[in-house]
Amino acid sequence: MAKTVTALKSETAHFIIGLFCVIFGVYLVLAFCSFFFTGGNDQSILDHPNHGELLSTNNHIQNYAGAKGAQAAEFLINDCFGIPAFLIIVFLVIAGMKLMKAYNFNLTRWFLGCMVTMIWCSVTLAFIFGKTFSDSFIYPGGLHGYNSCLWIQSQIGAPGLILLLITTAVLFSIALSKKTIFVVRKALHPSLKKNKEEVTQKEERAFTPYNAQPEMTAQAEAADESEEDSEPAPAIELPVSASPEEKEQPLEIEPAAEEDFAETDYATEGNAEGDEENGGEEEEDADKGEEKEPVFEVSSETKEEDKEYRGKIDQPYNPRLDLEYYQFPTIDLLHNDFDDNTPTIDMEEQTANKDRIIKVLRSFGIEISSIKASVGPTVTLYEITPAEGVRISKIRNLEDDIALSLSALGIRIIAPIPGKGTIGIEVPNANPRIVHMRSILMSKKFQETTFDLPVAFGKTITNEVFMVDLAKAPHMLVAGATGQGKSVGLNTIVTSLLYKKHPSELKFVIIDPKKVEFAVYAPIERHYLAKLPDAEDAIITDTSKVVQTLNSLCVEMDTRYGLLRDAGCRNIKEYNKKFINRQLNPENGHHFLPYIVVIIDEFGDLIMTAGKEVELPICRIAQLARAVGIHAIIATQRPTTNIITGTIKANFPARVAFRVASMMDSRTILDRPGAQQLIGKGDMLYLQGNDPVRVQCAFVDTPEVEDIVAYISRQQGYPTAFMLPEVDENSGSSSSSEVDMNKLDPLFEEAARLLIYHQQGSTSLIQRKFSIGYNRAGRIMDQLEHAGIVGPTNGSKARDVLCVDENDLQMRMSNLKN
Repeated sequence: MAKTVTALKSETAHFIIGLFCVIFGVYLVLAFCSFFFTGGNDQSILDHPNHGELLSTNNHIQNYAGAKGAQAAEFLINDCFGIPAFLIIVFLVIAGMKLMKAYNFNLTRWFLGCMVTMIWCSVTLAFIFGKTFSDSFIYPGGLHGYNSCLWIQSQIGAPGLILLLITTAVLFSIALSKKTIFVVRKALHPSLKKNKEEVTQKEERAFTPYNAQPEMTAQAEAADESEEDSEPAPAIELPVSASPEEKEQPLEIEPAAEEDFAETDYATEGNAEGDEENGGEEEEDADKGEEKEPVFEVSSETKEEDKEYRGKIDQPYNPRLDLEYYQFPTIDLLHNDFDDNTPTIDMEEQTANKDRIIKVLRSFGIEISSIKASVGPTVTLYEITPAEGVRISKIRNLEDDIALSLSALGIRIIAPIPGKGTIGIEVPNANPRIVHMRSILMSKKFQETTFDLPVAFGKTITNEVFMVDLAKAPHMLVAGATGQGKSVGLNTIVTSLLYKKHPSELKFVIIDPKKVEFAVYAPIERHYLAKLPDAEDAIITDTSKVVQTLNSLCVEMDTRYGLLRDAGCRNIKEYNKKFINRQLNPENGHHFLPYIVVIIDEFGDLIMTAGKEVELPICRIAQLARAVGIHAIIATQRPTTNIITGTIKANFPARVAFRVASMMDSRTILDRPGAQQLIGKGDMLYLQGNDPVRVQCAFVDTPEVEDIVAYISRQQGYPTAFMLPEVDENSGSSSSSEVDMNKLDPLFEEAARLLIYHQQGSTSLIQRKFSIGYNRAGRIMDQLEHAGIVGPTNGSKARDVLCVDENDLQMRMSNLKN
């Protein structure tokens, strides 16, 4: 029985069933269409068939699909739902395509839509064409619609039936798209469209997305979307004066049961963080108007105008409306061609291991009172309870002897297990199982998590899904030898976040010195990635750009702290909560702050090439950036003390250790031994606190990541990547008065002409156009500022160009020479 169930769950069985559904749907199309032309001639035979007549070769059936096709058409059309029975064929083809993995459809939604539409059309056609039942062999609404129509008319009459059909059609349209609400209002109140356009212009001025281009029209957005997707989603404007119920919300799907999750799409998960918690309070505040005073505190400079601003708008701000039609990746993008991840309990292996452990301990004079086993994906934990008077240190010293008796790759002794009065012996399984990422994402724990930045690593020894909140970690160090699962672990972290966070809520800064490890994420640049202005690629592979990017993140961190100070908030969660509830005025520079996750691969290579220039900004981010939503993940395959320094370890409390070569490396990562005894292939230890947890990291393959990235990249994105502020590295160490104007750079005059032509001063622009280093470009910019050609730094914006044209430049150059 178990083999039969496993075979039916295989991809081959799904493909065969899907192919059968498509072929059967085509057969029904042929039977239905032929029924309209030959049904009258076949009716006498089908209504009163002689015994065995339909089974004979001379049955005189004229239907192109034969006797069985004629019977199916007669039953489904006349005896059931009438002409709307064609929707059965539609669902069969869609289900077949889904099972064959040709397209990704939500079968639950399609089934309900086809069923409701078929029943409604059946009753409607029976009501309209009911009198023609006696004049034609075709029943447009079928016997189902005819009988249902007669019964409903007997209860509420014909007018009541008409009203019921209209009401049902409107409710079904609203369930499909809430735009129906505005269409109905527009039909009832034609002037609503004019008012809507006026208030929409006000909202666009008040709320411009942080990285959107204001001059971009709806037509341009639609054209841009048509390049990415064959079905562009039109931009929907929202009136700010409408009631909270009028606001369009993304589709909200309740978490499905674990066994049914394979058919569930990761659709948009309702409002952004804080909407559900504060929606009711906001509506009450809106109803009371100015009678209720705000309960929060802001600075004295902005308190009055923020209060006036809040009085005008009574709808919570939804950051996900920037990409209203964005759909989360579906679970079907992850492969399902693996065996069941539930470990098979080999009782013979367990019994043999228990006997060997007891035998070894007794040979050294150690008695135990009980022993039990917990089977995990790759490791089995044997918990032993020693007899009274046995010293724990005596058992701990027998680690190598127990490993020798078990013929294991390596065992790990936990003496004692925290919170239990037992001693744990972890023994690798003879037949380890792969923990696939699909099984982790399908778990109820991941679906219903409330973490701000959920990271699902894999499964523990007890087969429980292991998850951590990166927002509370708050920074993570990942280390391990080459080929032990470190890169797969980083992909697991990114995949977990992509399945839970909207592009408006999360941005990645990816630094990849190897240039190939994270190149797969380049297509989602306009959705999830952040980069410097004028940078060509969002994935940073040039080591010389790393310091500039990290310093830019420090500027972003300081800017966010300034916003939090003005808003009277202590962290990003409180700030975004106030902004969502319209308690902060965008005209004062406030905007919704997405989380930023910085991922640095091959940290050892960066330390060797840049040294302290890289370490200092990383430590500053690790020390301060938690409150403003910037979190760092650094990975290295060289866990040595000159790479993972004491400063790094002090600011990265969350540690992930894959298998290493020596106990010294394990102590460098975890401050304790243990990582050298792991078995590799994703076997890891996670440390955040006192004791490490052993986890089998989930496996996500590169083709799966490519499918996820392709699914996201085909959807509408922002005009550009999230732009980090530009930073001048020389601005902090030297002022304009210290610039030596007697030694102008040879590119000074050409750089001045370049900035006059572009009418914006940018160090990155000079660096990119002249192919020079950042330090030299910064010195040229300081000289241009001292000469009065460009203005001072303007935060994350480009400098102002003070020269009007080249004539003005020639006058300034002559003054410099004199």
